[in-house]
Amino acid sequence: MRIGAGRREDDFEINVISLIDVLLTLLMFFVLTTTFVQHSRMQVTLPQADTHDAQAARDPFVLLIDRDGRYYIDSNEVLNPGLDSLKESIERFGGDNRARPVILRADALTPHQAVVTAMDALAQLGFTHLSIATTQTPTTAGP
Repeated sequence: MRIGAGRREDDFEINVISLIDVLLTLLMFFVLTTTFVQHSRMQVTLPQADTHDAQAARDPFVLLIDRDGRYYIDSNEVLNPGLDSLKESIERFGGDNRARPVILRADALTPHQAVVTAMDALAQLGFTHLSIATTQTPTTAGP
């Protein structure tokens, strides 16, 4: 008489619940780290200037204009490039503080009209502290 004759061999199982937990954790990590990529790090060639302001503005409101004349407010594109929609977007993202510093980052090849439109929208809304971002001109070594 065999005691173990009625038993069959145990089926081999892989517990996938812990693997799913690890995969979901990795997925959440990658999703969270890629959603914080800022669009303001677009390739914008800033115009050059000889002077440099060492004082950094606190909590600035960034208005970016690319070389095609498209507006970006704090990494969000303004879909309609008209003055009214630009003013509406500035009001939405700028808040009620009209003394908040505004940094205008325009590409060096941006049409002049796009920069003037942005400055006009800011002036009509009452923003008083406007800075235009530039890059410092490389100094040449004298003889």
